[in-house]
Order: sequence, then C-alpha cells, then structure tokens
Amino acid sequence: MLVLTRRVNESIVIGNDIIVTVLEIQRDAIRLGIKAPHDVEINREEIFLLLSDKTRDAASIAAETSKRLNNDRHSLIEENA
Repeated sequence: MLVLTRRVNESIVIGNDIIVTVLEIQRDAIRLGIKAPHDVEINREEIFLLLSDKTRDAASIAAETSKRLNNDRHSLIEENA
C-alpha cells in the first residue's frame, strides 16, 4: 500500500486519467473529490462489497438453478426412454 500525505487542495494522480483531490479535512473525516472518466465506476468500499456479495449470490443462484434444470431434464429423458 502506498501511503501519501496531502493537504487541502492537493491531489494525487492514478494512472493517466484519475485525479483525487483533498477538498476538506475535519476531525475524523476528509472530503475527497475524484475526477475520472465516465466509464470508471467509483463506489465507497461498503457499497462495492455489498454489490460484490449480491453479484456473487446471484451467480450462485443461477448456477444452482441451471444444475437443477439440467438434472430435471435428465430425469425426464430417463422416464421417457
């Protein structure tokens, strides 16, 4: 992990096109401004993790459903044979 010190109105650059600027510093929080291309998704970590969990859950449900449908299809084929 890279650790940097920045003051209000100072920035860091990530890659060639993402700029993170310190806008305000309070006692236990800072406000950041992030300038990035429109196709770059930016989320707070807790939102990112929530979305990741939901995506993983949805993929798991889809895989289980597909497996069940496949098993049902094989059962029907065996019954009709």
